[in-house]
Amino acid sequence: MEQLLFSEKIIQWYQKHRRDLPWRHTTDPYQIWLSEVILQQTRVAQGLPYYQRFIEAFPSVYDLANASEQEVLRLWQGLGYYSRARNLHACAKSIVKDYGGKFPTTYQELIKLKGVGAYTAAAIASFAFNETVPVVDGNVYRVLARVFGIDDDILSTTGQKRFRKVADQLVPDGKANVYNQAIMEFGALQCTPANPACLLCPVEATCYAYQHGKQKELPVKIKKGKIKDRYLHYVVVQQNEKLLMKQRPAKGIWAGLYDFHLVEASKSQEWDALDDSLVSELVQQQPAVKKSKVYQHQLSHQRLHVIFYTVTVNGSLAQEPLATTGQFYSQEEVERLPKPILIDNFLQNEILSH
Repeated sequence: MEQLLFSEKIIQWYQKHRRDLPWRHTTDPYQIWLSEVILQQTRVAQGLPYYQRFIEAFPSVYDLANASEQEVLRLWQGLGYYSRARNLHACAKSIVKDYGGKFPTTYQELIKLKGVGAYTAAAIASFAFNETVPVVDGNVYRVLARVFGIDDDILSTTGQKRFRKVADQLVPDGKANVYNQAIMEFGALQCTPANPACLLCPVEATCYAYQHGKQKELPVKIKKGKIKDRYLHYVVVQQNEKLLMKQRPAKGIWAGLYDFHLVEASKSQEWDALDDSLVSELVQQQPAVKKSKVYQHQLSHQRLHVIFYTVTVNGSLAQEPLATTGQFYSQEEVERLPKPILIDNFLQNEILSH
């Protein structure tokens, strides 16, 4: 298919079928950047309320830069991949400090920002400044693979170079802003992963996958690595209507968020059999204990099996285990702490609702 014809057909489809989304009514790079970071690895339906809350809480890059990390993480709670939130915050600070609060206007400068990769830099450059650069996300990979019959693994270096070359050739001069949004939307709504609407497709007559019946085979994505099972036992210490919580380390899953005293074991077992100094001290007090159901939580390469043991204590606890376990917070304080969604779900289901 002639490249210009493909691009024009995708743009025409977009003008008729696009969703009405708030970041499509602006060329403000701050709002575009915010939407793109939130929507990475997140569906629009899930990300939209977060975008609206962030814009309300932080109307400008200055407001975001001046916020505390805890405020940013609390607002991000439930989106996962919390490094995105930290990079978002760090990038806002850099834009204020190093660029006087103004976003760079070119792809080559944008990509130098903290947490801004090739995709996000291209999105800002084309949507806000109409620079002729291609945006290549999962939706675009799928459309290009099917329409042009590209069978390289999209995760491979060779594959990414080939897709980038094709994508480069398709961006029409002067229309990068609308074309890039069009092909992404086309992949999200029309050329979907499962059951694409081929019979209503404006390019089906020259689509390789449709002509050869390979919609299910393209794009090629070879998954690597297997899922690891982990068994987490949370000891939820409750005293005088306060909960013992701590901030997680700066590295690893849920970095910097707050959770309860955690003991990890090789398999599920009862709380009083856990090899842990705080548990040993609690067992001696013979407290009232409530065991939760098993919560299942899926991360990118880990499957968590989680049990919460709510332990109500009346006496005091020795300072030695507490020093590494955290401090007591009232329920109001707990509500304001940034927490993994798993912890928040437990709290809402079994603690704060009572």
